[in-house]
Amino acid sequence: MFIAYRGGSPNVLAKTSISKIHPIFLDEKQAKAVLAAAKRVVKKRSSGEHNEPSSAKRPKASSSNDFPPTPASIEASLTLPSTEATDDEIASATLHTNRAPLVLAFAVTLLRYTMPSQPLSSRLSLAQAVVSVNSRSKAVSLGLVKKGTGAEDEGWGLGQPCVTVMGREVKVMRRHGYEWRVSNVAKEGRDSVKEETPSEDANSQVTLQQEVTSGDDDPALWGLDLEALRTSNGPLVARSQSMNGTGLPIYSADNARAYLCKSFASSPADAAQAGSPSKKSSAAAEKAQKEENLAKLLRALDLLYASWAHVLAKDELDRRAWSWYVAVRPDVKEGVAGWGGRGEVKLGKILQLRRES
Repeated sequence: MFIAYRGGSPNVLAKTSISKIHPIFLDEKQAKAVLAAAKRVVKKRSSGEHNEPSSAKRPKASSSNDFPPTPASIEASLTLPSTEATDDEIASATLHTNRAPLVLAFAVTLLRYTMPSQPLSSRLSLAQAVVSVNSRSKAVSLGLVKKGTGAEDEGWGLGQPCVTVMGREVKVMRRHGYEWRVSNVAKEGRDSVKEETPSEDANSQVTLQQEVTSGDDDPALWGLDLEALRTSNGPLVARSQSMNGTGLPIYSADNARAYLCKSFASSPADAAQAGSPSKKSSAAAEKAQKEENLAKLLRALDLLYASWAHVLAKDELDRRAWSWYVAVRPDVKEGVAGWGGRGEVKLGKILQLRRES
């Protein structure tokens, strides 16, 4: 009897009476416990619970997130908003913002002309570095930050290469191996390679007339965040580099893009004229409106730079960009009271700065 039940299945055991199991065990309580356990197993199997793997051991579903991002996917994810608005529609737009994101917009668009070989991720990072350098300089002048206490003052980033954007020197990190450009190989008696720079503005009618020089073959760059470098206690090592900059003391392209997309509201007067959307759609409508405003601003800046790019050297175009920004930036209160203050930016004033054809 014992051998037969030991080789039987839980289903058979669960249907057996306690009187037949009891002789196998010395203790009646033990026999009842075995019978109860067999019935529980049968119940779980019938409900499908027994065969369901636990959440801890359940295999992960395959996902594209399991693979590291490619340069092409990184650049595509950073595409900035574009617009089909006419020049007149752009000229009539008035935005409500503060100065820092306007500097960012001026810089990221400028870099399309002064450093055309750089991918969008690099231009966003470098432009954010300009914003940081400018903000810190302003904070020192207002007495909000003590002079000589910055990371650069303490020697962080010493020996790192620099670039100049809107008259501001920013430390950079080279992104060796970041192959983001699309190469087409043609056979014309010998192999020749043509590199094309993807544009984030599909609607742009601007064609750069400047020839590509040997400097355009330099690697892509990150804007180096010296304060983050000091916090991490350095040093910069090549093995820590990643495609999208994760874990590096750099200005994040993703953060710069997000900052741009959320920073340009319509002027209060324009918003009132448009009317208030329902509560359900207000958040989505506001987000869409801000992105459309950003697209108009970027288009206005693109038209401005394009009008001068074929007659000015790159360094002169860079120098003038700051004076153009000053001419259209929002008016805020003087001193500390105006720190972070918002005001109006009329896109018509940007278009008026274009070179007369």
